[in-house]
Amino acid sequence: QPQGAPPGHDRRISFEQFIEGWRAFNYVFVVVYPYEREAQVLSLLGDWADDNWATQHALDMAENESRILTGIDQYFAWFNKGTNYISFANPDYSNAALAYDYAFGLYAKLTGDDSIRPYRMMWYQTGPYKAYFFSGRYADVINLATTTLEDTISKPNLEESLYWRAQAEYMAGNTQAAVADYRAALAIHPGWETAIQALQDLGVQP
Repeated sequence: QPQGAPPGHDRRISFEQFIEGWRAFNYVFVVVYPYEREAQVLSLLGDWADDNWATQHALDMAENESRILTGIDQYFAWFNKGTNYISFANPDYSNAALAYDYAFGLYAKLTGDDSIRPYRMMWYQTGPYKAYFFSGRYADVINLATTTLEDTISKPNLEESLYWRAQAEYMAGNTQAAVADYRAALAIHPGWETAIQALQDLGVQP
């Protein structure tokens, strides 16, 4: 909806505004349908029903937009490139990491106005953590997670940022810090199997 408009239904926005908002979500869409009509839906979707084709299409779109857009829209395009690289069945973590690098470089040049600067991105998306981690860039995972936990939110209560920082800390040889972060993630998200398993793999009780 237009910036500053009150929430509500039956709102009208321009197609350009819709695309601008959708770009921030990498043009993801969800198809909801009755199970018994799955075959019909898959037929209607055509190529879109193929994960690899859809991911390549999204990457091609992001590649094109990264060349022609500017400002925050270009930032989202580069971020989407990184996300699409890691979304293939065989993720390309190296190119994803480079795309995220460029996106964060653009981010640093954006205005400090919180209504424009998308500082919450890492609250909901873990793509950069995965790209850096699986590229062996553990220091970058730790630095990004620390920035996210300390500079973008009032309390460090983002369990996925804590988890990925712990993963990188362990790989960097700091097991004590990793255990502390895994436990901090569990304090936020009790019973989270991913963090529990990580601690058990280290021979530590949650």
